[in-house]
Amino acid sequence: MKKIIILIPVYNDWQSTSKLLEDINLNVKGLNQEFSVIIVNDASTDEQSINSMNFENLSSIKIINMKENRGHARCIASGLKHIHEKEQYDYIIPMDGDGEDRPEEIKNFVENINFNPNKTIVGERVKRTEKLIFKICYKIHKALTFLSTGQSIKFGNYTCLPKSTVEKMINEKATWSSFSGALQKVEKDKVEVPSERGVRYFGPSKMSFLNLIKHSLSIIGVFKFNVLIRSVLFLVVYLFLISENISNVTLIPFYLVILLNILTFYFSNRESIEALNYSLDNISAVDQIK
Repeated sequence: MKKIIILIPVYNDWQSTSKLLEDINLNVKGLNQEFSVIIVNDASTDEQSINSMNFENLSSIKIINMKENRGHARCIASGLKHIHEKEQYDYIIPMDGDGEDRPEEIKNFVENINFNPNKTIVGERVKRTEKLIFKICYKIHKALTFLSTGQSIKFGNYTCLPKSTVEKMINEKATWSSFSGALQKVEKDKVEVPSERGVRYFGPSKMSFLNLIKHSLSIIGVFKFNVLIRSVLFLVVYLFLISENISNVTLIPFYLVILLNILTFYFSNRESIEALNYSLDNISAVDQIK
């Protein structure tokens, strides 16, 4: 029997988190593993309201309360570090607290643990439930990431990480900025399982268009030197092709590539192994719910 800790970052969305805990408790029944939940409270301004009902299929539930709000990716990074240093575990499953990472799919991770021991398992997103405009923007984000870095990243936070991968993650500075980008960088040998994006339990999505751009640039920033090399090769070829027809219009792609590189290197500066190493200093208290 493996010890599996489900890691959930939360900012204010306690109603969804309570519902998620109920669904997790229901869906891990009969999986013959020891499940615990650790919630990272990213300095929420709303009062914590986790229902104290008996979650009979979960061995423990803890809430790590942070002093300062650091954001979603850094919340996960801090949680990984805390678990690795303070808890006993075999695997960590990070998942969003709003229901979009479906608890029904936990069993898929567990089944693959049995067939692929000590392998990193990622939920490959095969279906999304958001509105059409977001789906289009998301496809643009994926295309831009692939074209600029050469990396095809089809997963998000919903993964199952063995202890060996967690150790790599907490020693990689990019984890402080982008979970999926860092995981793609440190772990090449991953097992993919299909994952359908669920519908939020309550309220609108917090992933605005601006946040999606920041998310995309944070991933791209992990592979900044790939971007630089590809940009130089593109610009050499492109400038050669337009050499006899240079104008403000034909130079637009040139300016866009330069802008992409500036933004890429700017967002890569958000990476910090020092901040990750000292991230546990931001913890104010750890509450034992069960």
